[in-house]
Amino acid sequence: MQVELELAAGAAGHDVNAKENPFTPKAYLMRYWDKTIHNSLPKSPFLLSKASPLDAVDSSRFAKLAEQGTLSTALPSFCSSANLFCFPDLSPSSNHNTDSDFAVYNNKNFTNYGSGKVGGVDSFKNYSDGEPVPNLSFHRYSGESTSHNDKFNSYSSQGQFINQRFDKYGSSATDGAGDFSTYNPDNNDLGLSQFATYSNQGNRRAQSFSTYSNKGNAGKESFSSYGNNGEGARNEFKAYLHDTNAMETHFKSYSEAAHGGANDTFKSYGADGAFPIEFFKSYGNGGNAGVESFKEYNLNTFIASDYFKTYAENSKASQKVNFAAYGTSISARPHDFTRYGQNVKGHQNQIDFKTYGSAYTKFKDYAKSGVTFANYTEGTPVPKPSSGSSVNRWVEPGKFFRESMLKNGTLMPMPDIRDRMPRRSFLPRSIVSNLPFTSSKLNQLKEIFHASDNSTMESIIKDALSDCERAPSKGETKRCVGSAEDMIDFATSVLGNNVALHTTENAKGSKQDIMIGMVKGINGGEVTKSVSCHQSLYPYLLYYCHSVPEVRVYEADILEPKTMAKINHGVAICHLDTSSWSTTHGAFLTLGSSPGRIEVCHWIFENDLTWTIADVRG
Repeated sequence: MQVELELAAGAAGHDVNAKENPFTPKAYLMRYWDKTIHNSLPKSPFLLSKASPLDAVDSSRFAKLAEQGTLSTALPSFCSSANLFCFPDLSPSSNHNTDSDFAVYNNKNFTNYGSGKVGGVDSFKNYSDGEPVPNLSFHRYSGESTSHNDKFNSYSSQGQFINQRFDKYGSSATDGAGDFSTYNPDNNDLGLSQFATYSNQGNRRAQSFSTYSNKGNAGKESFSSYGNNGEGARNEFKAYLHDTNAMETHFKSYSEAAHGGANDTFKSYGADGAFPIEFFKSYGNGGNAGVESFKEYNLNTFIASDYFKTYAENSKASQKVNFAAYGTSISARPHDFTRYGQNVKGHQNQIDFKTYGSAYTKFKDYAKSGVTFANYTEGTPVPKPSSGSSVNRWVEPGKFFRESMLKNGTLMPMPDIRDRMPRRSFLPRSIVSNLPFTSSKLNQLKEIFHASDNSTMESIIKDALSDCERAPSKGETKRCVGSAEDMIDFATSVLGNNVALHTTENAKGSKQDIMIGMVKGINGGEVTKSVSCHQSLYPYLLYYCHSVPEVRVYEADILEPKTMAKINHGVAICHLDTSSWSTTHGAFLTLGSSPGRIEVCHWIFENDLTWTIADVRG
């Protein structure tokens, strides 16, 4: 274990604040800066503010527990003292016999709620609205109930990094209805929103989503087993994933062996979105006398990928599958229908496409009879988006810009640069060095941070590990760091010991027009290297740091256009070599051009940072 307690005499010669106990993690970081960084520039107040707030006694105590592998026994006090992001251990779930009406509710345990209930209504008007990282736990809801109604008027709106799971929702329920009026709207980086077993073996039960994850950004939505073996059930999505960006959706084992007039309707699916990836695996197979309907599917989407595998296969008498308007959109990715409508039985089956117009589309092994295309277009040329075209609305204004914009007097939009991560601190190296950080030891990490199976915290840990263990891209050197000392080591290993840290001063100007004031090019605006570090969601402060060669780095005053008052001091980085970037990168959608033909600039967002060789020109 690294010993942080140094002799006071040894510390006296260092620039340590007189009020700072020389044995705290912050004091150790200050000495480490002096030891490692070889210039006379002031220490970064930004980095020092991220140091662990632990005092010397707690730092030593928790380091010992980490070394012994028993830190989980003190997790609540550790999280509180070290300023970490941890979920409280949920209290046991209890069932109920009376109707429940929650006006505002969040981060509670509903692992077994409403099961077996007869009649009545459970209502959640505002559930986890505005929670940055809600801990949602509806695992078993309304199972085996009779004539029981569930209402979520507003479920988890305006959240971030959400992990939601309904393990068993309405399974084996008879009659009644489940209604989500507004589900997951305006959320950012959803992570995973999953209905693992939804309305299976239901009997005449209706499930309705009026709006589902509209205006969301990134993440994954999953229905793993949906409406299987239902009897006369109605499942309706009125507006599913409208105006979303980079969402991935999975419907696996959807409405299989449903019978007795089962009716699944998507009135509007995925309209006006960008970069969706949609998988329908084993959808409506073995259905009997039901209706599967998409009235509007992916209309006006940009670069969509759709995969329908084993769709309406082995359907029985009078099964209807209808796409009224499918994929009349700009696309540069394949849309595959594999084993579509095969082995249908009975002459009254009907599989219709009234309007089908996706580019580069393939139909593999689909039924050669009984399928009707009223208007079908295959291989439509893809219109090339240009700067200022309608596709720009899917990339936030000001997120990317040209180097020529960085000059005094330029008026430009500023994207939302606010840090939406939970506030956390680095761990001392003496603690973080004794914690596992590898997927091979996921179970140990789950034990340390009290992350149960399929929980939000498990998903957070797995996602961070996956990102950090990903192979570097071409020309990239990367490392994830959980201590300030590790960050300094990585930056100096790439740039040498004469380095400086740059970060945007605050988040003012976000989502409004700003004016550029005085601009300074780091190292005279010459081509340089940098190490940029971006926050990752994890219990302790974790940064994904990577080297970025062939850049120019700028600092600029940011002014309020009307008063010309300085409101911020921003840091921008311009990537000069974009040859390895994707042709569908948001920068090219907004700026035009293509990989390797232009440079692309962006701001360093709040609480992110970049290291450069120290600017000796002053």
